[in-house]
Amino acid sequence: MARTGPKNSALRVLVWLGVILAVMTAVLAGGSISGQASWAPKLALDLEGGTQMILAPKVEGGSDINEDQLNQAVAIIRQRVDGSGVAEAEISTQSGRNVVVSLPGTPSKETRALIQASADMNFRPVLQAGPGAAVPAESQTPEDKLPKPTAAPTNSSDVNWVTADVYKKFETLDCDNPSQDKQERSDPAKPLVTCEPATAKSPAIKYILGPVEVKGSNIKSSSFQLQQGAQGAVTNEWAVNIQFDEAGTAKFKEVTERLYQFFVAAGGESGNDPKAQFAIVLDDQVISAPRSLAVITDGRPQITGGFTEDSAKALSDQLRFGALPISFDIQSEQQISATLGGEQLRMGLLAGVIGLLLVVVYSLFQYRALGFVTIFSLVVAGALTYLAIAILGWTENYRLSLAGVAGLIVAIGQTADSFIVYFERIRDELREGRGLVSAVENGWKRAKRTVLASKAVNLLAALVLYFVAVGNVRGFAFTLGLTAIADLIVVFMFTHPTLQLLARTKFFGEGHKFSGLDPKRLGAVPLYRGAGRLRTPEDKPAVVRAKNTGAAAEAERRMTIAERRLAEKQEQLAGSSKSTTKEGK
Repeated sequence: MARTGPKNSALRVLVWLGVILAVMTAVLAGGSISGQASWAPKLALDLEGGTQMILAPKVEGGSDINEDQLNQAVAIIRQRVDGSGVAEAEISTQSGRNVVVSLPGTPSKETRALIQASADMNFRPVLQAGPGAAVPAESQTPEDKLPKPTAAPTNSSDVNWVTADVYKKFETLDCDNPSQDKQERSDPAKPLVTCEPATAKSPAIKYILGPVEVKGSNIKSSSFQLQQGAQGAVTNEWAVNIQFDEAGTAKFKEVTERLYQFFVAAGGESGNDPKAQFAIVLDDQVISAPRSLAVITDGRPQITGGFTEDSAKALSDQLRFGALPISFDIQSEQQISATLGGEQLRMGLLAGVIGLLLVVVYSLFQYRALGFVTIFSLVVAGALTYLAIAILGWTENYRLSLAGVAGLIVAIGQTADSFIVYFERIRDELREGRGLVSAVENGWKRAKRTVLASKAVNLLAALVLYFVAVGNVRGFAFTLGLTAIADLIVVFMFTHPTLQLLARTKFFGEGHKFSGLDPKRLGAVPLYRGAGRLRTPEDKPAVVRAKNTGAAAEAERRMTIAERRLAEKQEQLAGSSKSTTKEGK
């Protein structure tokens, strides 16, 4: 039973590893069939080429852009582009005036819109709202009944902003018709007719908005979190938090005092006056229009209402990254070739193949048949890593750069190192005279602590490098961390279970001379010597005796004075005891 248990356990672990690989393959195959994924990993700008866009910054009022504003723009655009994963984009400045954005491949419509969305963010009060569809011609308001201003507007919430032309535009606007929704940059001092796009949970809504009251540049930060109840308990509802700067705080307090009056006059929570709403506008399009439920005096409003974690994060990112103090126009856009090209990629892959072959040769020379366990373990680790990179390219827009390829090459040696640690622990156990089954189990107990500590250091280094670096270096750190995780999975779910099974075979269990685990070649002496004789310390192989002698010498060297005196006293007592015994005989 003792032998059957570990064997069945090893088989179960191997089956689970097979299930993981099968699921990853099925996921990638499903995405490939639907046309959304590819079996080949996505390549970064240095290997594939891509699209280069030159953005011309424009400051309100026509003043010159300063260096701080330009640097802030570069940092925010880089976060936007890389926000969904390691996209390996290059963001830089040109001639101290323009921002150059180079993206791998052909950027999607969403990515291009994200870059163009750096133009403008502001907050406008809502004057009127309605369904996103255009009003049929026969139902539109007659010319003689269109609203006419009765006086000059006194604030941004004044309905006198709604002129006949504004209302006519509102009625004819169709939010489901993208061509209608394209408009020139709006005047912040005038009303705006625009849409809030449809989502999975709500249809499109169109609005008449008053002039800008708070600018996006007044946002200091934004975040998202689970909402807290009245008693401080965390609920399951997500919320988005905004923090304004000093000027934004003062202005937002003034605005919410006015909007809160509309909220109360409409009956509070049960009311539905659109003038109690405050629209957040990005590139003249509403991204959210919450109601003002209170007067916000500290500049820290919280937006709630039907958010999922993903939608809360999306709005938080739009608020944080959309608050650029400057606007941009795309001055030019062109396709660019790979900066390194296929030749460098081939050289990198050749270096990886050479490194892999050296590991294989060393493993077979040093461990003989046991080296094939290393080879198959590397194959499984490679399959896991490849599938993970391909899936991440599909789901998270991860792109493999030459630096990432370097990370994969470095990982070959680190992965093989885990197997070597394990094999040497097993050999140590065999030298002590244990059988192979026992040596595998005891060697694993000793080796896994070392392997876990080693991989923990690798992961920590990869995480630190990933978060403090930018560009290609992040790609290197990412692949380094990914391969460390794959290595742990392979060692625990393939290498160890495989050795548990091999230890029960005749070839390995009896220590064939080509198995790499031959006790005689390792200098092992069995515990039972035959004829009723057990192994003595003198019977141990010289290498083990030398190791024990060295360990004892090192321990003695590290003793304190008190510990050394105590040891000497114990030796004297032991010697006196032996003398007394001999005299008695």
